[in-house]
Amino acid sequence: MSDAFEIATVSALHCVLEPHDWAFDRQRGAEIDAHWAARRAEIPALFDGPVLLAHGVSRGNARESATENATENATLGVKFFATRFSRFLAWRDFGFPDASVYNCFSMPALRSADGAFLLGEMGADHSAAGAIYFPAGTPDPSDLRGGLVDLEANLLRELEEETGVTPQEVRLSPDWTIVFAGPRVACMRIAQSPLAAAELEARVTARIATQKKPELAGVRMAARRADLAEPRMLGFIRRFLEPLLPE
Repeated sequence: MSDAFEIATVSALHCVLEPHDWAFDRQRGAEIDAHWAARRAEIPALFDGPVLLAHGVSRGNARESATENATENATLGVKFFATRFSRFLAWRDFGFPDASVYNCFSMPALRSADGAFLLGEMGADHSAAGAIYFPAGTPDPSDLRGGLVDLEANLLRELEEETGVTPQEVRLSPDWTIVFAGPRVACMRIAQSPLAAAELEARVTARIATQKKPELAGVRMAARRADLAEPRMLGFIRRFLEPLLPE
């Protein structure tokens, strides 16, 4: 995958669900099933539930920034379709062979009162065990609201499920920051906490310790750009954080 990232700022998302004939699933079904069986043998906790991927991403009213590799536009339009986690996992693990499909998801960038960001280390039962990024989950049918996919609801749900931080305890930034990273489209909003970094880290760590099956193995606080050198941090997370942290 390319390390080239594009950043956009949008004020709104318009995400719809519509049918899509995914050739990758139709043509490589037996291979996908075999891959799923192998992955389940490695990580029995994996569940083949329904998920939503995107087959169209559009950026209307865009204008290029003259000073940064960034694009500003009013609304990001996304066309989602329903599939199953086994199909998504194979597509990801096979190197994203269908370039017409995207993994579009939301992420809360949980920021402490003193400017540090909380990142999670994915647990051993996760399909991306050991990777470090913001709390997140692939959208699924529970995020549907009258035919629309509500990524803000997804963002707040994942934040609470993984960290215990409730929607009432954070203030979301008004705009979305979209990071285009090849087949990944990360839709991020800063979730501002009133807690200092040490307090926020201690609280989430304590929460993880009480969970029987936590999604996170632990948390990391990124307060300075030097903290982004962690090799397990996903590249698009690093790209998002670089301009937000001091040297």
